[in-house]
Amino acid sequence: MKLDVCKSPAYRRCFIGGSDARIIMGDDEAALLRLWREKRGEVELEDLSGNLIVQLGVVTEPLNREWFERNTGQVLTAVQRRVKHPVVRWMAATLDGMVEATGAVFEAKFMLPWSFTEEGAAEKYMPQLQHNMWVTNAKLSVLSIITGGGKWVEITIPADPLYQHLLFTAEKKFWRCVENGEPPRLFGVEPPRPRIEAVRIVDMSGSNSWAEFAGIFRSTRSAFLEHERAKVELKGLMPEDAKEAFATAECCIGPLPFEQLEANSTGFGALGANAGHNAGHRSAPPPSPATSSRRVPLGAP
Repeated sequence: MKLDVCKSPAYRRCFIGGSDARIIMGDDEAALLRLWREKRGEVELEDLSGNLIVQLGVVTEPLNREWFERNTGQVLTAVQRRVKHPVVRWMAATLDGMVEATGAVFEAKFMLPWSFTEEGAAEKYMPQLQHNMWVTNAKLSVLSIITGGGKWVEITIPADPLYQHLLFTAEKKFWRCVENGEPPRLFGVEPPRPRIEAVRIVDMSGSNSWAEFAGIFRSTRSAFLEHERAKVELKGLMPEDAKEAFATAECCIGPLPFEQLEANSTGFGALGANAGHNAGHRSAPPPSPATSSRRVPLGAP
């Protein structure tokens, strides 16, 4: 039976919004079926007044907007404005705001600190951001996050035309299911890897681990650069048709009296003293008739 859901008094049943897009593109089949029933008017809209995380997002949203404007110097407009797609009647969005200077979609979120990463946050809200950008024809979105650890993070995410096409296709199929009564299935579309723009300078003075590894990085950097340069030079010394090259201490000038350097087409390694001593007296394996590569000492002319 085809259902005209927009005759329903519940406004949210009349369209697919950004938060709906997250469910449609997600992997929770139970949530997808519940959303389908809500849109058809078969069940009441979910009461989120008892969901603490959702309510923390609601009460911190004004602070989030104020914090964003204070720290970026930008001005937000269209706060809590309902916007319909100019052509697709069942697509709409309720905006947290729009950045006046850039036209970017603004989305305010509250997230718990212990599992928070910028990549995870961008991936979680990617469907919602891409949906809202599609509805408003925006090219950028800004995800403004306050964490329970007392930190504020700003993430800028551009529109992704390919993902938006897949998103629109999934939403169109879902809405057809709403109208004809056929239960929807999970669509299984993976969100794109977030292309996060670095926007912050952070002070890591309070991290002992940072201090430890920063010290190691500084003390080993010159040795690492010398090591990498030596690899390039050794590779350059190998004849082009050489599959593998070796050199014992007797042919080398340097501080390796008891070691053997061995190199092949995939990399270089230093063998231990016993391996170097034994390898200096081993004979090269007979060449395979299937290959034209050869084994030569690095010190050979």
